[in-house]
Amino acid sequence: MCSMSYPLGAMSSIAVIGTTSWGTTLAVLLARNGHDVALIARTTAEADSLDAARENPRHRPGLRFPTNLRATIDPETLATADLIVLAVPSASLRANLTRLAPAFAPEASVLSAVKGMEPEGCLRMSEVIEAFGVEAQRILVLSGPNFAGEIAAGLPAATVIAGADPGRARQAQALLNGPTFRVYTSEDVAGVELGAALKNVVAVACGLSDGLGYGENAKAGLITRSLAEITRLGIAAGANPMTFLGLAGLGDLVLTCGSDVSRNRRLGLTLAKGMALDDALASIDGVVEGAVTARAIPGLVRRFGVELPVCQSLYAVLYEGKPPGEAVRELMSRAAKPEF
Repeated sequence: MCSMSYPLGAMSSIAVIGTTSWGTTLAVLLARNGHDVALIARTTAEADSLDAARENPRHRPGLRFPTNLRATIDPETLATADLIVLAVPSASLRANLTRLAPAFAPEASVLSAVKGMEPEGCLRMSEVIEAFGVEAQRILVLSGPNFAGEIAAGLPAATVIAGADPGRARQAQALLNGPTFRVYTSEDVAGVELGAALKNVVAVACGLSDGLGYGENAKAGLITRSLAEITRLGIAAGANPMTFLGLAGLGDLVLTCGSDVSRNRRLGLTLAKGMALDDALASIDGVVEGAVTARAIPGLVRRFGVELPVCQSLYAVLYEGKPPGEAVRELMSRAAKPEF
């Protein structure tokens, strides 16, 4: 399968699936760069409401739609798109692909902006997309330290697009790169996706640590040792270890673990107050991807034969009823060993 044939930076037809905060922000960025953008809504009523308001008042109020961005449910926009962006929660990716993948243009690049894993089968998002007949060479993934609100406000940010086809990655880079949004490229799809998904799990753990008053030393150690185990898993999965020192690894990890904007960190803070998981999740507006991805941890350990002590401890807290204090004591009492 060859790369897209349009020139770098040329005007292109782009479809963004997902009226989420991130999907809306990406759609506006692409439209501001001069491209014809269709934001794919779930219903006709939603599409009509977004087009009438010329903004997304629920998920991104105040971010005005450029004239070359329209909301629609028309599958024909997918059949003619040069680039299709997926910006939906990980738990709904399969349902969206079931409904929409048959309409994808056969030569279009498909860019996943989803940071998560499918617990059943421990599948990365690109693996789910490939299961719907999209060739691996057409699949791209995007990740980095990217809070949608700051990007929508025009604050400087950087991200990385990875793909097995470097040409497609460079062309998607040219479409999205702008004066306040710097886009890098990579060929390490697995590494970028694993960093994107597992940092959410670690952010929940950091929220717990902060909520329990364990201090800054503990959080720094937690982030550093979590990065080591994510890298260990990545190597076992065939990723480049350097990826985890980049934007999709360390960059996103530091952002998500240290900011109250992060829903994952807020979940940990809420759990530290003694609230049950279901109640804590219900108290947070939006999907907490770390809680979804954590369900994949036991399967990842079995699939790749690696130890993930921090992530495994968080799984035990979330889904096996282990008290957080006990999980911390077990982590601290592990056998002493060299750092590297």
